Amino acid sequence: MNKRIITLGEIMLRLSTPGHERFVNTQSYEVNYGGAEANVAVSLAFWGLSAAHVTSFPDHEIGHAAINTLRFSGVDTSLIRFNEGRMGVYFVEHGTMQRSSKIIYDRFDSAFAKVNVKDFDWEAIFEGADWFHWTGITPAISQSAADLCKAAVKAAAKLGVKISADINYRRNLWQYGKGPLDIMPELIEPSHLIIAGLTDFENCMGITETDYLQACEKAKSMCSALKYVSNTQRDSISASENNLSGILWNGEAMLESKTYEMTHIVDRIGGGDAYMAGLIYGLLHLEDQNALDFAVAASVLKHSIPGDANFVSLDEVNQLVEGKNVGKLLR
Repeated sequence: MNKRIITLGEIMLRLSTPGHERFVNTQSYEVNYGGAEANVAVSLAFWGLSAAHVTSFPDHEIGHAAINTLRFSGVDTSLIRFNEGRMGVYFVEHGTMQRSSKIIYDRFDSAFAKVNVKDFDWEAIFEGADWFHWTGITPAISQSAADLCKAAVKAAAKLGVKISADINYRRNLWQYGKGPLDIMPELIEPSHLIIAGLTDFENCMGITETDYLQACEKAKSMCSALKYVSNTQRDSISASENNLSGILWNGEAMLESKTYEMTHIVDRIGGGDAYMAGLIYGLLHLEDQNALDFAVAASVLKHSIPGDANFVSLDEVNQLVEGKNVGKLLR
């Protein structure tokens, strides 16, 4: 039986300068649509799973264009609702060599920030679902978005749906009078899998250990359902060249992946979402080490794809895992 995954989160209009043009001199922008959780859904749909995304858009042509993008990618859009508010936007200037990329966000007062919790029947949404994924971006956007995320997490836990979270602390987003420690621990508590670094642990869970394994063990003591903790490890040599690997703690051992040398990066945005999607797919179908290897390979390939989403096939990911296509390993 095909696995069904539900994702929740805002999708924004992405406007990127062509090539490596700068904001100050560009005369045009390339249009994409993306959001962390939707990017996960797109990958999973490309890999043959049933993926549905939950969000809210303004009811105009731009909102409908975003929905069409999800449909093109094979994502179920039947759970999307329309709401008052604007379309969130972010602008991207691609870095190269020693010049870093730049992102400018313009997302406040979006339709998703004003989402109506009552528009979503989570028990109906989770009928037949195997997995629910959210990120720390959603509860940071607004109180109503946090309430929506809380309702989703509670329903998923009640119904026995596995929950994953990229807890992803974004300091600049928490602007509505609540801090992450007011909201996040309750949301994280029923999680099966989380992606977190030490900064995320401290700001979202109050975990101050400086040793990553100890931080994972502390998180497990706080979250009875937690089975896996993971993170990527990135060495940024320049905007064009990074080294990437991943680690996965399964409660017994800290597993490590190969380290890939990525040169001539096309687009780094969405690399973490590709990794998250790879973990979800891998943990549903593979042994733990193989799941980690699959996730890192998926993320590596995303760096070759323009836009937010990772339009690569299962065969392409598996070939990279097996060393059958181009992918220079450091170790």
